[in-house]
Amino acid sequence: MVKAFPPTVGSQTASGMEAEVRLEITNLVRAVTQSRDAEKVFDALRTLSGYLDDSSRDRAEFCRAFYTPLLQALVKGLNSDWFHKMTESQRTALWSSFFLLGPPDQALMTLLDAITSTCPSAGLEHLISVLEQFLSTGRVEVLLWSRCEGLAMTDSLQIREVLLGRLVGLPSLTANNLKTETPLAFLPQQYCPLLANSVLNVLEKTCKALRGGQDCSLGFVGQLLGRACAQGHTALLFKTLIPRLSANTLSDALWRRVSAKLLENVPDRWMEAVITGLVQAVNDPQTLSRILGNVVVKSQKAQLVITHKMLLLQYHHKECVLRTLLGYLALDAERRPLLCQVLRCLCQAWSNSSAVKHTTVEQQLYVSKALLLCLSLLTAQEIEQQQEVLCQCMLSGMKCHLDSSVLRVRRIGMVVGEHISQHMDTAATRLSFEYEHDDETRALLQITEPVEPKPNSADSAEPELDVQMAPSPPTPAESSPAAAPQPDSDLDSDDELTPYDMSGDAVKQTCAPPRYVLDCLEGLLTSEDPDRVCACLQSAEGLLRRHISTTKEVSVEFSKVLLHMEDKYNTANFLYHRQRAMVALAVTDPIPVSEYLTTEFHSLNYNLRQRLDMLEAMAVAVQELSQPVTIKTDSTSLITVVNPVQSSSDLKHWRQVVEERIKSKTRRFGKGPTQPPPKATPNRYAPVAGYFFFPLLRNYDRPQVTFDLLGTDHMVLGQLLSTLGLMMHLAIHAPVATQMGKALLDFVWALRFHSDQCVRRGVLMCVCAVFLAMPSQSLLQELSDDLLDTRAWLADVAETDVDADCRNLAVQCLILQERSVKKELNPDAQM
Repeated sequence: MVKAFPPTVGSQTASGMEAEVRLEITNLVRAVTQSRDAEKVFDALRTLSGYLDDSSRDRAEFCRAFYTPLLQALVKGLNSDWFHKMTESQRTALWSSFFLLGPPDQALMTLLDAITSTCPSAGLEHLISVLEQFLSTGRVEVLLWSRCEGLAMTDSLQIREVLLGRLVGLPSLTANNLKTETPLAFLPQQYCPLLANSVLNVLEKTCKALRGGQDCSLGFVGQLLGRACAQGHTALLFKTLIPRLSANTLSDALWRRVSAKLLENVPDRWMEAVITGLVQAVNDPQTLSRILGNVVVKSQKAQLVITHKMLLLQYHHKECVLRTLLGYLALDAERRPLLCQVLRCLCQAWSNSSAVKHTTVEQQLYVSKALLLCLSLLTAQEIEQQQEVLCQCMLSGMKCHLDSSVLRVRRIGMVVGEHISQHMDTAATRLSFEYEHDDETRALLQITEPVEPKPNSADSAEPELDVQMAPSPPTPAESSPAAAPQPDSDLDSDDELTPYDMSGDAVKQTCAPPRYVLDCLEGLLTSEDPDRVCACLQSAEGLLRRHISTTKEVSVEFSKVLLHMEDKYNTANFLYHRQRAMVALAVTDPIPVSEYLTTEFHSLNYNLRQRLDMLEAMAVAVQELSQPVTIKTDSTSLITVVNPVQSSSDLKHWRQVVEERIKSKTRRFGKGPTQPPPKATPNRYAPVAGYFFFPLLRNYDRPQVTFDLLGTDHMVLGQLLSTLGLMMHLAIHAPVATQMGKALLDFVWALRFHSDQCVRRGVLMCVCAVFLAMPSQSLLQELSDDLLDTRAWLADVAETDVDADCRNLAVQCLILQERSVKKELNPDAQM
C-alpha cells in the first residue's frame, strides 16, 4: 500500500498566500463594481493594474480567474459617477490600459460584446476609441502569436469558435450597431489588410522561433484564414498576403514549409474558399507551388477542389487560373500523377454526350481549354500511357460534338479533335477540319502557347536573373541606307509596279440574260452551258416578279426545278439567287407554292439541306407578304426640262441651295405633320397564313427512312419551330390567329423538355409568338386550362435551364402572359 505523504509546511504556506491574493483581488473587483466612492475605486484600479505587470508573479492567476470579470465591471461603470469624474489621463491609465495590457482574446471579446449591446452614448464612443487603440497597437498580432506560442492551451472548442467569430466578424458586428457611424478602421477595406499583416508577422515570428528550436502551432491561424475567406474576405486578404509570401518563399525553404503548414491547418469546410482565392491571386504556377507546397497530395479536400471542382464544376475562372492550376500540378514529381488523373477526368467529361446536351456552351469551352492545356503539359511518355483514353475521347467526343445543332459546340469539337489527333501515335490519324475562325476558336488554338508570367509586386524587388540583351550593332550591310544590288539580282522585278484599281470592273457576260419566264425555266432545266445557267438564275427573281400571270402558270413547276437544282458549275451567290427566286414564287402565287413546299417537306427522297431550304424560303416569303405593298410613283410626273448646257447635278445643287435659304429665313410658330399619314393597305399574308402554317404540322410524328423529325434530325426540328413561331407572330390580327395559336401550343407542348437546346429555344419562341399574336380574350377562353401549367413550366425554365437564351425567352414569355391576362381581366389599368 502506498501511503500519501502529509503536506509540507512550504506547500501550506504557498496555498495560504495564494488564497490571500485571491481574496484581495476579489475585494478589489467588488469595490470597483459596488463602491460609489470615486477615490476608493481609483485606489482599487491602481492596485489591480499592478497585477498586469509582467514582473508580477500573480499575473497568470489574475488573468485566468479575474481579468474578464474586471473588464465587465469596467464596462458597467461607464455610466457611474466615478467614471465621469476621471480626467483624460486617468481614463487612459486606470480604464483603457486594462483592455490594452491584459490577454488580448478576453479584451477583444469583452469590447465587442459591449459595443454590440450599448446604445449610442458617450460610453459607446469611449468603447469605440479603445477598440481603435486595440487594433492600432498590434494587439491582434499579440493574440495570434499567443495562440501559436501556447502549445498547451486548453481552450474549449466553443471558446475558440467564439473567438474566431469575433476576429473575422468584427466589421459586421460593429456595423450592425454603429451603422453609418462606423469608423474607417472597422471597415473590411482597412481591417482585412490589418488582419493579413498580423498573420504575416506571426509567420515571421514562427520562422524565427523554429530557427531557435522552439515549437509552434499554426492551427488557430489556419482556422482564422479559412473562416475569413469563407465569409467573403478572400480578395482583400490575399491582396496583402501574396506579395510578401511570394517574396519570402522565393529564397527561404523554411518560409515555404511554414506557408504550406499554414494551409494544411485550414479546416476542410473552409479549404475550398482558401484554395480558390489563392489560385486566383497568384500570377504563375511557380509562385503557387512555393506557397501551397504539396498540400494537394496531403489533403483530400484540397485535391478535390483543385482536380475536380475548379476544372469540371466551376467554369467562370479566367484562362490564367487554368494555366496556374494545371501548371502547379505539372511542376512537382509527386503531383504529376494527379495531372494524369485530371486528363482522364477531362476526357471523360468532354466526351460525355449527356454533358454536351445539358451543360452550357461556356462550360464546354472551359473544359475544352483545360483539356488542351493539360495535353500540352504532359510528356511524350505520359501521353503514350494515355493513348487508349485519348482514342476513346476522340471517337465518342467528336461524335457528340459534331451531332450538336449548336454551331459553337461543333467548332469546339473540331478544334479539340484536331489537337487530340496530333498527340496520337501515327500521323495518319490526324484530323483536319475546315471552319471559320472566331474569338472562341482562336482562344482554343492559343491556349497551348506559352505565356510570359506577370511578375508579382513582391517579385519585382528581387534581382532579375534573366537580363535582356542589348541589341547587337547592325552589320555594315544592314546599316547602309541602300545596299548595293547583287550581281544576280532581278532588275526587272514587278514588285515596284503600281497595280491597277480593278475594284469597279464588272465581269463580261458571254450569254445574254433571258427576257421571258419560260425561257428562264427552260435554261435552268435543260441547259448545260454554265454561263447560261448563271444568267438564268440571276434573272429569275426579276422575271418572276414582273410577269405575274406567266409566273402563276408555272409557279409549281418552277419551284420544283429550283428545289432540286444543284450548284454543278460553282455559280457565284448560287444559294442567294436560288432562295430569292423561290421567295418570288411564293409571294407571287402563295397558295399553290405553299401547298407544294409544305407537302414536299414531309416527303421522301429529300436531304436535310433541301428541307432547310424550304423552311427558309417560306420564312422569308411570309415576312414579305406581311409587309405593306410599296406604291410606285408614276415616272412621267418626275420628268423635268433641263438645259442641255447645264448638267442635272448642277440643277440639283441649285435647288438644294434655294430650299436651304428658304428654310433658314422662315419662322414657324407651329409645325404640322411633315408627311401625309401612311395609307392603309391590305395584309397579303392574313388570307394565306393557314396554307403556310397548318400543313407543316402534319406527319411530324411519323418517322421515315431518311427523315426522323422527332429523333436524330433535331436540327430541322429547331428550324421548323422557328419558322412556325415566325408565321404565328406575323399572323397578328388575322382571323385565323386563334386557331393557329391553339394548334401551335398543342404541337410544342410535347417538345418542351427536349434535350437539344435549339429545339427548346424554338419552343419558347413559339410560345412568345402565341402570346403576342393571339387576342387576350381568345387566350383566356381557348387556353384557360393550360395557362397555369404553362406558367409553372416557364418559371422552371427561367431558373434551371442551362442555356442563357432559353432562360431569357422564358422570362419574356412570363411577362407577355402576365400582360395578356391583366389586359383582359383589368382593361382599365391599361389606359
